[in-house]
Amino acid sequence: MATTFPVLKNDRLLRAARGEAVDKIPVWIMRQAGRYLPEFRELRSKYDFFTICQTPALACEATLQPIRRFDDLDAAIIFSDILVIPQALGMVVEMKPGVGPVLPNPLVKPDDIKQLKFPVNVKETLGYVMDAITLTRNKLEGKVPLIAFSGAPWTLMGYMVEGGGSKTMSKAKLWLYQYRTKSQELLNIITDTVCDYLVEQARAGAQLLQVFESSAEYLGPELFNQFALPYITKISKTVKEKLKQEGLEKVPMTIFAKGAHYALEELANSGYDVVGIDWTIDPALARKCVGPNVTLQGNLDPCALYARPTDLIEHTCKMLNKFGKTRYIANLGHGIYPDMDPENVKTFLKEVHTR
Repeated sequence: MATTFPVLKNDRLLRAARGEAVDKIPVWIMRQAGRYLPEFRELRSKYDFFTICQTPALACEATLQPIRRFDDLDAAIIFSDILVIPQALGMVVEMKPGVGPVLPNPLVKPDDIKQLKFPVNVKETLGYVMDAITLTRNKLEGKVPLIAFSGAPWTLMGYMVEGGGSKTMSKAKLWLYQYRTKSQELLNIITDTVCDYLVEQARAGAQLLQVFESSAEYLGPELFNQFALPYITKISKTVKEKLKQEGLEKVPMTIFAKGAHYALEELANSGYDVVGIDWTIDPALARKCVGPNVTLQGNLDPCALYARPTDLIEHTCKMLNKFGKTRYIANLGHGIYPDMDPENVKTFLKEVHTR
């Protein structure tokens, strides 16, 4: 039986995702729940990163912190991490201070795929995320919609093979060139897990689903079309079909492929309602590439938030003028940085809502 949630009072984000008229441009910020907020740093001083992710009450608290602080946010995004998928597949992921995520036992050779625990029962292994989503939907009391997310298969494969972040993704790309068939096998394993995970997040109460292909910038058009796009497309198709088959509410989906300026047209045709773009892409060019039937999201340079308030307002205005009000969700072109001043975030959000 479907859970009954509080009535949604602000549906700007969902209206924009569906291409409907909005009273103001909707806005939210990638990584809006995080280290730039003093209240989050206080929470983080008491608990390690994955303890917060894996404890529904703590994940809920982290998710709600920016909503309490900023009146102009039009969405909450559940506090979690894309690397819960490798964890669900049986890999160890540690968050090391000053380093970031580390996977101490990465996949080195194709035979290592056998060590993965697959198929995954995501309800069981990632049930804590679903519990956090349901709890947060209720605690939001309908103020704004709740976004849930997953990493995309190529990006997750990169972490699983590299053992952490990388400036080149050379180990993961070696797989694409040397172990083509095995790379596809691994990408299919990840894709199936991501599909199940996104469906369960929607069932738990997520109102929009975003897929992060954060490592698209390491691929050119040829590798992207072979090893990223087919899996991204399969995810949108499978998730939408499963939601329909199970009589669940239709949930808009966003694809954000950082650095994929070469694939905007393909992304627009991959079955997502919204295409997120990074700050290196001109909004007018993006609109020309994606056409009139897809919503764009983005794309202020995160570093623009370092600017003086008057300059920040000017940068924001320029961006809004280029995008217009139709089929548009304002955001940064990537996640917010940990040393950002929350007052500058407030200035940005407020300026967006003048439109």
